[in-house]
Amino acid sequence: MTLAWPAVAGTPTAAALLRSSPDDFQVFEQLGFELSGEGEHVFLHLQKRELNSMELLQRIARLSGIPARDIGMSGLKDRNAICQQWFSVRMAGREEPNWLELEQASDVKVLQVGRHLRKLKRGVHKANRFMLRLRDLRGDRDDLAQRLLRVKDQGFPNYFGEQRFGRNGSSLAQARLWLDAGGRKISRTKRSLFLSAMRAFLFNSLLASRIEQGNWNRLLDGDVCALQGSRSLFGCELADEEIQARARCGDIHPALPLWGRGRQLASDDRAAQQAAVLANESLVPGGTEICAFLERMGLELSYRPARALLDDFSWQFCDDGGLQLDFTLGTGSYATSLLAELLQYTDNKGNSLDQ
Repeated sequence: MTLAWPAVAGTPTAAALLRSSPDDFQVFEQLGFELSGEGEHVFLHLQKRELNSMELLQRIARLSGIPARDIGMSGLKDRNAICQQWFSVRMAGREEPNWLELEQASDVKVLQVGRHLRKLKRGVHKANRFMLRLRDLRGDRDDLAQRLLRVKDQGFPNYFGEQRFGRNGSSLAQARLWLDAGGRKISRTKRSLFLSAMRAFLFNSLLASRIEQGNWNRLLDGDVCALQGSRSLFGCELADEEIQARARCGDIHPALPLWGRGRQLASDDRAAQQAAVLANESLVPGGTEICAFLERMGLELSYRPARALLDDFSWQFCDDGGLQLDFTLGTGSYATSLLAELLQYTDNKGNSLDQ
C-alpha cells in the first residue's frame, strides 16, 4: 500500500532538509474562542519542545492528580518541534496545583492559565500557525518558485499527512494485520489509531484519483461540497457555472468521503464511481475489504474537503541556502502535505516523504 501520493504538478524537482533542529518546525495552536473565565475546566496554554502531546498530557495528569480521561486537548502536535497548544483539566471541587511546576523540565513553558465551562475536545481549535525552516535547499528553484505561487493562489490537495500512517507507514501496516486477523479486541487507543489510518488511506486514494483526472479542485455533478472555513456540507446535483465560480474563488471545495456507514450526500452515480476506485486493486490494494471492515466496525460516513487553502502565506529564500515558510492552516490539514507539493524533503533522521 503505497504512501507516495501524486502531486498536482508532478514530482517536485527541488529538495531540502526538514527538522534539522526543533526550532526549524514551530506550530502555534489558535484556539478561536475566548475562555469564559469560569467553570470547572482549567485551560492551560503550554509550549513544548521535543516532547509529544501525550507525554505532556501524562505530566499534567501526574501533577494535578486528574485521570487522563478528564484532560482534553484539541490535537496532537509534533514531537521534534516547538509547539504551543491548549489543554483542559477538569478540576471540579479540587484545589489547583502550581502549574509552573510543569516548567521544572526545560522542555515545557506555561504561557497562560484560565477557566472555561466545557472540556476541550479534539478538532475544535480554529487553526494552526506554522513557521518552518528548510535547509540545504537544492534543485530547480524556478520550479519551486512556481509551485509556491500556485499553492498560494490555488491551495493544495488536502491529503492526510504521513503522520497519520505512523513512521514508515507502520500504523497502516499494523492496521492491515489487525483486519486480516478479524479485528480482534485491542486497546481503544490502538483501535482508534488503526481505523484512522485505514480511513485516511482510502481518502488519500480517492483524492489521488481526482488529481490524476485533473479535477481535484473542481466540482463535478453529484459531488459533495464543503464550505470554506466551516463544517457545512451540501450535495451538488448539478455543477453549474455558479458552483464552479464559487469553487474557483475558494468559497467551496469538493469533499470526499471518510468511509463508513450511513446516508450518502453524493449522488448515486458519484458514490458508485468512488466505490469503483476503491475496488480497483491496482489503485487501492485491499480497498474493498477495508471499506467493509470500517462499516463493520461501526464508523459513520463523513466527509473531508479535497482542497486546503493557506492564510497569510509568505516565504523567504535565506542567505544560508535555506527557505523559510510562514502560513496558517485550518484544523485537520497537514503542513507536510503542503511541503509534498513544493519539494522533496528528508527529515533529520533520514526519513523521506515516500517512506
